[in-house]
Amino acid sequence: MFKNLKLKIKELARKAVFIAESQLGSGKGQEKKKLAIDYIVRNLPLPIFVKTIISVLLSSFIDDVIEISVSYMKSLPAKEGE
Repeated sequence: MFKNLKLKIKELARKAVFIAESQLGSGKGQEKKKLAIDYIVRNLPLPIFVKTIISVLLSSFIDDVIEISVSYMKSLPAKEGE
């Protein structure tokens, strides 16, 4: 179960980072991180009480995945064709 959940969190993290960046723009790192974490937890396919438990148990993993997703986003070309 945790393996599938971790894969889902990775997918959500990538989306969350792009959404946070588009909504808040450059800078505001802590605000974007909070927005990304909220997005991930809100979109987990689990009951609310389980989301709360999972977010606590996997908080370190979620932080790491967000940081990896940020690095991935920064590695992408800024414009098409670059």
